[in-house]
Amino acid sequence: MIETWTHDRIFTNGINLHYITQGEGDLILFLHGFPEFWYSWRKQIPEFAKDHKAVAIDLRGYNDSDKPAGNDAYRMSEFVEDVKGVIEGLGYQRCTLVGHDWGGAIAWNFAYAYPQMLDKLIILNLPHPAKFSQGLTTPQQPLKSWYVFFFQVPGVPEFLIQLNDYKVLESAFLGMAVNKNAFTKEDIEQYKNALAKRGALTATINYYRNAFQSGIVGKNWGVLNVPTLMIWGEEDTALGKELTYGTEQYVKDFRIRYIPKCSHWVQQEQPELVNQYIREFI
Repeated sequence: MIETWTHDRIFTNGINLHYITQGEGDLILFLHGFPEFWYSWRKQIPEFAKDHKAVAIDLRGYNDSDKPAGNDAYRMSEFVEDVKGVIEGLGYQRCTLVGHDWGGAIAWNFAYAYPQMLDKLIILNLPHPAKFSQGLTTPQQPLKSWYVFFFQVPGVPEFLIQLNDYKVLESAFLGMAVNKNAFTKEDIEQYKNALAKRGALTATINYYRNAFQSGIVGKNWGVLNVPTLMIWGEEDTALGKELTYGTEQYVKDFRIRYIPKCSHWVQQEQPELVNQYIREFI
């Protein structure tokens, strides 16, 4: 892969975060999910760098960003302040924020905390926190989210994930993907190498270990006044499509685009369509 972007680091909320950037203009900021890193946005950055300053960060604990010790460092309040510091540290007061999976959870929470700092909000395959909370009361979603509960066990997930050269990571991407060709061998190696960095595995799992105290479930959510687009791969085996129904109750200006025959890894599996929908929205 020929890189067309540059790498840099930024100090925010007491830690250094690694990011890649390309282009100039209004800021569009991308937040990845688990078990990924900035690389998840490799097919979006060049497109939106045409008329924006496109930035994709490694969330705290991931890849080349700092990995502070202790569970308390991986709470939603910290993630939200990280994002605020990135926006301001790059010299902006506002941005378009794009989040997938855990990055989507952070983006939802950031939008409620700092709506004045967002022009647009774009969420990929992560339901509104209120809808996820409701989903956990149904029979089907807890079964799909079994890994969230498994990750609460100390030490065991780290041990199992590392087995057979992180084979479970390969299974997560290729096993869930509808279009297996969306991930090359090199792509899988990139994800394995990022997760294998010292301290990264425990740090990334700590997101889940704090999930129930972290603003993912259980809060009272008002109506968000930020124009919001949700893009949803319909074949997501971890998060049911039904979790998207009724989101308009929580967002004043809401629209959704479903992508059939597409998995949870929506921006990597259907990059052209995702890029089209984002561009139409912004």
